[in-house]
Amino acid sequence: MTRRRALTATAGVLLTGASGSAEAADTPVLKLLDDFAAAWNRHDVDGLMACMTTDCVFEASAGSEVAGTSHVGAAAVRAAYAAVFTTYADARWNQPRHFVAGKRAVSEWTFTGTTAAGAKVEVNGCDIFTLAGGKIAVKNSYRKQRTA
Repeated sequence: MTRRRALTATAGVLLTGASGSAEAADTPVLKLLDDFAAAWNRHDVDGLMACMTTDCVFEASAGSEVAGTSHVGAAAVRAAYAAVFTTYADARWNQPRHFVAGKRAVSEWTFTGTTAAGAKVEVNGCDIFTLAGGKIAVKNSYRKQRTA
């Protein structure tokens, strides 16, 4: 048993590995998180929004606020997600790994992308989710700030 699996099993947490397959148990929440990650990699804003509640919130990893810029409501979240694909036309969230603890969940990933100016980005990050009604109510995003 891996250290991560042992720790999460002790805490009663369900998780998926880099392949997306469930290591502890398959649940609707893990499927939701897999679908959400796949929609990001397809650049599918409709698919992303299908995973979110109508009153959703996206707290970005950057912005002038201490929690990053907060996008509140489906229209604002949709616009923010679309802007990510404009900024990084080749954006990918690689090797998504998820774990779930009650009404909260985490997805870890490695983001890669290139800006229109040609700057390449490769950083580890995670999303902390608040769940409601089988969907994502809050996506709070964190990523490393890597310097060249």
